Amino acid sequence: MGTLENKTAVITGGGTGIGLATTRRLVAEGAHVFITGRRKTVLDAVVASMGPAAVTAVPGDIAEPADLDRLYAAVRDRGRGLDVLFANAAAASFATLEQTTEEHFDRIFAVNVRGTLFTVQKALPLLNDGASVILNSSVRAGDGVAAFGAYAASKAAIRSFARTWANELKGRGIRVNAISPGTIDTPGLDGVAEGTEDAAGAKARFIEAVPLGRIGQPDEVANAVAFLASDQGSFFLGADLVVDGGEMHL
Repeated sequence: MGTLENKTAVITGGGTGIGLATTRRLVAEGAHVFITGRRKTVLDAVVASMGPAAVTAVPGDIAEPADLDRLYAAVRDRGRGLDVLFANAAAASFATLEQTTEEHFDRIFAVNVRGTLFTVQKALPLLNDGASVILNSSVRAGDGVAAFGAYAASKAAIRSFARTWANELKGRGIRVNAISPGTIDTPGLDGVAEGTEDAAGAKARFIEAVPLGRIGQPDEVANAVAFLASDQGSFFLGADLVVDGGEMHL
């Protein structure tokens, strides 16, 4: 019997990368998982691979409140409330202070900050007492990597949200925590590397910065999310669980 048997979960950005790995892991632990993302074909492929009894796909963009309303309407229609929310969806791209445009800033903050806030706020009426909310932050929030200023600031906001919301929701037994992945081998990382002049060199430099000598795998982050989602993480509240292979510590 899994650690999330008969539980209901929502994962934003659940079609690729960390979100997809976490969808697989939570399904393996017995949860029914609602996933959302902007690409319907990607979400449909996840449902086809795992089956509609395990996964429900609701396409949408977390930066659009109406899309979040449709997601939670589907969860409400299932009639079992919500036990796990993994606010995972994010936008990332490089831009130095000099290069940053209004459009770049607005897109990063619309998804990562505003989108995350309303992802959680709109879930509140559905969250069962004792539910677990996990926010996806990043080690980039505090490491000062050049040209990642807007993204890093948005992820620092996520860390702050986790501590504030943990305090606000503790009366219902709802645990809010953050995870901070380091460099993880995802399509998002490939996209960031391709945005540089030397994509292969950029990825090699990421690897050099990790004491374990490799970048992380999405499944390794999914393990951390599954831990926080279950009763195994019952004494974690307002925490920031770092999953980075020692990148920020050694």
